[in-house]
This record gives sequence, C-alpha cells and structure tokens, in this order.
Amino acid sequence: MPVELEAKEEIKIPENVSVEKHNDEIKVSGENGEVVKTFSHPSIIFEVEDERVILRVDRPSKKEKALLGTYSSHVENMIKGAQEDFVYKLKILYSHFPMEVTAEQDKVVIKNFVGENKPRDAEVIGSTEAEVDGNQITVRGPDKEAVAQTAANIESTTKISKSDPRVFQDGIYITEKAGKPLS
Repeated sequence: MPVELEAKEEIKIPENVSVEKHNDEIKVSGENGEVVKTFSHPSIIFEVEDERVILRVDRPSKKEKALLGTYSSHVENMIKGAQEDFVYKLKILYSHFPMEVTAEQDKVVIKNFVGENKPRDAEVIGSTEAEVDGNQITVRGPDKEAVAQTAANIESTTKISKSDPRVFQDGIYITEKAGKPLS
C-alpha cells in the first residue's frame, strides 16, 4: 500500500473577511465581528496566502488526516461566524411552577424553577448574546462553539435528576441549532 506524501485542505476567504495567523493563533475578522482560536499540532501547517487558507500535513497518519478535516471545519465555521451570527433557539416549558427567565450581560437567570427560592444561573460565554422573549430564548454570536456551549449551559441548568422526564417536563430545551430545527 503506497504511503501518502501530503494531505491538504484549501479554504477560500471571502472578500469581506480577513484571516491573520500569529504563531498557533488564527484570527478571522469580518462584518459581524472576529473569532480567535488557537490550533496547535506539530504536524499540521497553516498558511494564509492570497485569498485562501491552506492546511497541510506531510506524510500524514490516519489521525492527522482526521484532525486536518476537523481544523478545516473549524476555520470554515470561523469564516462563516465573521460574516453572520450562529443562532440557537431554546423553549421554556413549565406546567407546575411558572418560571421567570431573564438575560443579563454574562448570565441567564432562572427564577422559581420547580418552586425553588434560589435562582439558577447559566453562564453566557464569550461575545455571545442571549435574549429572552416570552417563552423563547435566542442565543446568538459569531463563535459557533461559544454559542453552542451557552445554549447547553442554559439547558443543563434546568436538568432535573431523579424524576421521569416523560412525566415531569419542566425545563428549558434547545429547539433549533444554528438554523436547523430539531425534531
């Protein structure tokens, strides 16, 4: 079986987006904001040339080829986030105790969850914004990972243990991930 000498991924940079590389840090800036991530792997080489980002590995192993694809997807998501926000939607459901949910700068506060006196807080990560409108929470931002983690933080804050979820359905649940509705 012949040995592959090089694996390579090329990502086109749109006109209104700029990509900068400093050591292991990649910074993508656009109309919607900027996203910064650190990618460090000794074998994967990042290059920013003309209007494209090139990721390559010389004499790649299976794991390095897989990681190359992962890094490529991360960079594509960074470019997309620099152009437009990633949006996650959550729904507030209760039947036993009416919840009061408010969005503050760096957290989402959930009061009166299952009749509790102490409010629960869910952390909002990075430059992500959370907005509450009736029984709908919208989480948006340029960094897909930060938006997804913020939505997960909100959902997990209202997890109830030791109760049957088919019967006791109070909580906040993700209904739409990055524009794709969940069934």
